[in-house]
Amino acid sequence: MPIYAYQCESCGHAKDVLQKMSDAPLTDCPACGASSFRKQLTAAGFQLKGSGWYATDFKGGGGASESSKPAETPATKADAAPAATGGCGGSCACH
Repeated sequence: MPIYAYQCESCGHAKDVLQKMSDAPLTDCPACGASSFRKQLTAAGFQLKGSGWYATDFKGGGGASESSKPAETPATKADAAPAATGGCGGSCACH
């Protein structure tokens, strides 16, 4: 059930009320009794948590996402210059 923010236009009393979406809006102020208790327009209050796509693809709001950039890997032994003996590059069992 959503939480709605209400404020009285007469006395300024504010209150958050847990209501069903199908419930009728409140009209009577619980503080002063006037029938000027109005529902306020507020921002939705939720936060996505976890390791889903939103955490990796859209975090930071900038252009390209971090996960779409090619990853740079450190040089491995196979990428190194050929060994002095045999010229196999170190990718065989002789090293």
